[in-house]
Amino acid sequence: MSGPIVVSANQPPERFYLGGPRIAEFRHQPSTSDRIPEDWVASTTTMFGETALGLSTLPNGRLLRDAVNDDPRHWLGDAHTERWGSDAMMLVKLLDPGQQLPVHAHPDDAFAKQHLDHSHGKTEAWVVLQSGTVYLGFTREVSEEELLEWVRVQDTAAMLGAMHPITVNAGDGVLVPAGLPHAIGEGVFVLEIQQPEDLSILLQWDGFELDGEADGHLGLGFPLAVTAVDTSAWSADRIQELVTRGVTSGPLLPPASEPFFRADLVRGADGDSAALELEAGFSILIVIAGAGQLRWSDEPDGVLELRDGQTVLVPAAAGELKLSGDVDLVRFAPPRP
Repeated sequence: MSGPIVVSANQPPERFYLGGPRIAEFRHQPSTSDRIPEDWVASTTTMFGETALGLSTLPNGRLLRDAVNDDPRHWLGDAHTERWGSDAMMLVKLLDPGQQLPVHAHPDDAFAKQHLDHSHGKTEAWVVLQSGTVYLGFTREVSEEELLEWVRVQDTAAMLGAMHPITVNAGDGVLVPAGLPHAIGEGVFVLEIQQPEDLSILLQWDGFELDGEADGHLGLGFPLAVTAVDTSAWSADRIQELVTRGVTSGPLLPPASEPFFRADLVRGADGDSAALELEAGFSILIVIAGAGQLRWSDEPDGVLELRDGQTVLVPAAAGELKLSGDVDLVRFAPPRP
């Protein structure tokens, strides 16, 4: 498997919130449930508390995690492996919330290592495919005592009322630093990239199919868990620094994302134009529009036909790629070593 690999859907079943039909539509597949709102693309990460759920399987039936662990230089490249070993350093998802997601936050690296014995926290980012409203950060200083009381009585109105509502449109990028409270509004369809962890501190669960009092604090209890939440006041200008708009090609996320992951909009060369060259390296491609070709070798079988809705895993061993055709894709990659 030296060349790029088309990977199939990997959707954990029966999540606690509604969604999923737009993932099926995006992938040109029938919708089978209204409660499979996530697709973990080429994932080497398990869901919190699980041993296998969340992991992706290669076309040959092998877990991608096991393949990467056995030959990290093939999959991730020499420089990446020398710095991070077999840690892929990212998790990519399709996310289709059929209702407003609960207000929540994720711990940072230091908190995750100290209190959870996990290698990473969870900074994340979104590439928006369908427009709507998201909520980011508090507009004023919120004490931990006030936050704990909101959580205890499930005062969602107070939580959302203290947050910045941000209108996002297709093509926008949004960085969500670890610790920042946030929520995605109903109808916003995104591609998500994050650190490779499934660590969420739920501040809201009223109206969702889960027991937030038991499962919302990562087993730490809320008094400790909320110390990972950024309760400081964020100005409107500072929040807008987390959002990119109007990108026609190149980086989709603010520069502050680069220590964690990368996301670029790539457009193929159509007609008589020379093929567009893509640098070598481990990446995940999500084709968002059009059709084209991805070539990695001059051999007859060294080309992959692309179409919208595909998700493609690219091992570092594939080398430099050439993209042609009237095709748009998002290329997700780990940070540079």
